[in-house]
Amino acid sequence: MGARFIQVAVVYLLIGVLLGMGMGMAEKFIYTSAHAHINLLGWATLGLIGVVYTVYPEAGSTKLASVQFWLHNIGLPLLVISMFLFAHGNTGLGIPFSAVGGLLVIVSVLLLVVNVFRHVKPRR
Repeated sequence: MGARFIQVAVVYLLIGVLLGMGMGMAEKFIYTSAHAHINLLGWATLGLIGVVYTVYPEAGSTKLASVQFWLHNIGLPLLVISMFLFAHGNTGLGIPFSAVGGLLVIVSVLLLVVNVFRHVKPRR
């Protein structure tokens, strides 16, 4: 699971960098919140989770890790889509995308917390 998290994280890094470069070149920063979430919840968070699950493979090999992976990677795109919708004033569609995506990401993070406290133990 660690490698899967890291692989997806670098995809988010590429997307975030390209979006940031595009905004900079156009000098239009309407998608700043989407850019930030892609980089923070995509690249940074998923990359760090990947490292944790690589260093502690007993946590990465659980069903919790797999469920967390899918919840996060379904929720984050929905959350980012909502930010694009909000940027264009479409709150009617943005709110449900934000609610579902945000909830999935929160549940994913809660599963990470449970998994870490169950399976990440100090090494002697």
